[in-house]
Amino acid sequence: MRFALSLNVCAILLLGPQAAQCRVIGVTITHVESPTFEGRSFGEVGQYEKLVGRVAGEIDPADRRNSIIADIRLAPPDAHGRVAYETDFMIIRPIDPSRGNHKLWYEITNRGSVLAFQQFNNAPSANNDPIKAADAGHGFLMRRGYSLLFSGWDSSAAPGGGRFTIKVPIAVNPDGSSITGPALEEFSIDNTTTTSGPLTYPSATPDKSAARLTMRFRYEDQPIELPATGWDYANDSGTAIKLAGGTPFQDGALYEFIYQAKNPVVAGVGLAAIRDLASFTRSAKVDDEGHPNPLSGQAETIYTACVSQPCRTMHDFVRLGFNEDENGKRVIDGVVNWIGGADGIYLNYRFAQPFRTHRQHINRWFPEFQAPFTNQVRPDPAVRRTVGRLARCQASDTCPKIFEVNSANEYWAKDMAVASVDTAGEDLVDEPANVRSYFMASLPHQGGAGATGRGTCQQNRNPLVANAVLRALLVAMDEWVTRGTEPPSSRIPRVADGTLVPPLPQEGQGFPKIRGVAYNGRMHTGDLFDYGPHADEGILTVLPPHLVGTPYPALVPKTDTDGNDIAGIRLPEVAVPVATYTGWNLRAVPAGADDGCDHYGQQIDFAKTKAERVANDDPRLSLEERYPNHATYVDSIAAAAEQLQHNRLLLDEDVQVYVRRAQDSKVGE
Repeated sequence: MRFALSLNVCAILLLGPQAAQCRVIGVTITHVESPTFEGRSFGEVGQYEKLVGRVAGEIDPADRRNSIIADIRLAPPDAHGRVAYETDFMIIRPIDPSRGNHKLWYEITNRGSVLAFQQFNNAPSANNDPIKAADAGHGFLMRRGYSLLFSGWDSSAAPGGGRFTIKVPIAVNPDGSSITGPALEEFSIDNTTTTSGPLTYPSATPDKSAARLTMRFRYEDQPIELPATGWDYANDSGTAIKLAGGTPFQDGALYEFIYQAKNPVVAGVGLAAIRDLASFTRSAKVDDEGHPNPLSGQAETIYTACVSQPCRTMHDFVRLGFNEDENGKRVIDGVVNWIGGADGIYLNYRFAQPFRTHRQHINRWFPEFQAPFTNQVRPDPAVRRTVGRLARCQASDTCPKIFEVNSANEYWAKDMAVASVDTAGEDLVDEPANVRSYFMASLPHQGGAGATGRGTCQQNRNPLVANAVLRALLVAMDEWVTRGTEPPSSRIPRVADGTLVPPLPQEGQGFPKIRGVAYNGRMHTGDLFDYGPHADEGILTVLPPHLVGTPYPALVPKTDTDGNDIAGIRLPEVAVPVATYTGWNLRAVPAGADDGCDHYGQQIDFAKTKAERVANDDPRLSLEERYPNHATYVDSIAAAAEQLQHNRLLLDEDVQVYVRRAQDSKVGE
């Protein structure tokens, strides 16, 4: 089916002087599967169908809502003076639209892949092309009647694997020549087999004197420069480098490559693509040939959900004003950000690299960790100006409702405290009325099946996930947006009550001294970088950046005597523990072994008996001492789950899952 959704549609539907501003101009549906999920039916909503295709759009570079896109004026225009883009999409919708809830759940994909579906639906694995009945998980979103939308926005997402990609223009100089400029790459090596490093953009020159390769093992180490004879470009196109002789990069090392790149893409167009597709699904009825909008009437309310990287994208989406469409209307009604941290994304820049993410160990030199860190608009003495993500949407009255939900790892690996503490180290108490913040105590950034065993870490990785709480929060978001029901109050660690503290000394942070478990307080520091005088325009001229100082507080959640976090939302596994769960772990690779193990936490099991605990000099009570019988453990889990349900942080179906899981366990037997 072909839907040629033209500008005329918007002129008809949105009357007034700004009516002809809709920017989705064409939707091609290349594949329909009806029913999908092998015909599985979801409660009263029934069966679903899947539509896959490509969206064509264009934006006006002169519009104030688009002019903020870095290099948009250097994007080659079409015959109408517009800048064109194309993006993949997938729709999963009720076959009978009258049985749906007429609300759209729009996942902002992660590097082109579908992840939040796994989070909200307990799908067994990430899947960019869900087909089987099992791909729907337990069907939470479908049972509630949502239509689902997935699309591309990340220009760095690799094609293939069913990933959702976007095609955006390459910026050029006014005379048509290639734009060149400095770019930075980092290669984080955790093996002995990597022999080449791909470059995000091709080198502008084969002259190696215009580039510099350095190596270090930790962020604070003095970099060691490799001589020009020690490396080379791996191909004639200058899209990768290698060490001399093709020898492998060193295990545990961080390599930084600074070079003159060319052909930057106008990556910020991806923000406009999210805006325009969401706006179109809500507003358009038919195209100029009479073909219907595939989601007509099914997007009366729009929520976005995301996991990690795209949540940082949503931070910048709101900050840069993209929640106001080109007709001045609100685009997204509610945003559920899971593990987005406090910062934005390296997207709206020349030579953007949106796949990058700061951790304590990696990618510390890229322009992600920069103010504003808060939704509220306030003075930031470190940058000597007033900043805040909500400034633009407050001015246009287009702010969405926002849930900021983060794990303990965001505090350790990304200095999450900057979202709630000022530069003087005092709690911020002026949270905006449209925002709530929740801390998932003792959770890692990545848990679940992909976080078993030690991997590159010193200890077994933390498997805990926030899925059940995220489902309850989506229900709370829906009730907040559609009924005005106040959501659960924010729950985060605070300086004032002693639950947000410096990582050192260990006694002050509260983490117990456990034999065989190293604790060094390693965490992301509150740094301020200078990228040059044009950084606010998205053009970085100082690479590597100059470290101005470390003006922002670096604080972490305080733990109880077991090493589990005190504040925030404590899952039943944390409130009634069988182990210590943390949001941090340490690297096991000998080189740089005392650095953080990126996005993983750790699980350190309790001793089974008192005798075992005493023999190991373990200060934590054993399972035998905590739960004298199985019924005690089951009752304790049930009480913890029911308390979360009372606070609207757990749904009844998930309470029952927790109780059954406890009943099936061997704890206390």
